Amino acid sequence: MAEYDIAKMEKKLSKYLDEDRYQHTKGVMYTCACLAMVHGYDIQDAQVAGLLHDCAKCIPNKKKLKMCSEHKIPVTEFEKEHPFLLHAKLGSYIAREKYGIRDENILSSITYHTTGKCGMNLLEKIVYIADYIEPMRYKASNLPKIRKIAFQDLDECMFEILKDTLAYLEDDAGDIDLTTKDAFLYYKDLHMKRMQH
Repeated sequence: MAEYDIAKMEKKLSKYLDEDRYQHTKGVMYTCACLAMVHGYDIQDAQVAGLLHDCAKCIPNKKKLKMCSEHKIPVTEFEKEHPFLLHAKLGSYIAREKYGIRDENILSSITYHTTGKCGMNLLEKIVYIADYIEPMRYKASNLPKIRKIAFQDLDECMFEILKDTLAYLEDDAGDIDLTTKDAFLYYKDLHMKRMQH
């Protein structure tokens, strides 16, 4: 197990995020720790993933695109049109290069925290869900219900969040990443199978 100096990481990160984003990030970090306790994941790894999930968020979009091309990070056509999504992939790169993270689970949980994907591992689900339910979030319609499910069943929680996310983006279907659609169908399928049992 790698030992992380979380306080040191927090200090460094605070220089790169605006105040609101930094507060959100700390909320995600604490929520990741809580979910890790309940679902049996390493608490420190979960905290690090939560702390760094948005480490590239405050980089201007043009610079995000430039950095991706400089560091040979592949960018899809969809991401070129929606460069704010790149903070996830770029965040994973920065976590590795600037914060010395080598744990593949932590890096992939940063990569997929915005879009989700099919068959997510435990930490990927924890970070994705924590980002959605952390204490400062208040806009999503079913939050009380989703927060409760998060501490009972992560797959069911993924289904509920993805369902709400797609419903929210429905008005502008061009804004939905295919990875998110695929993730929704994957977790919807799991949900349906359970309903039959």
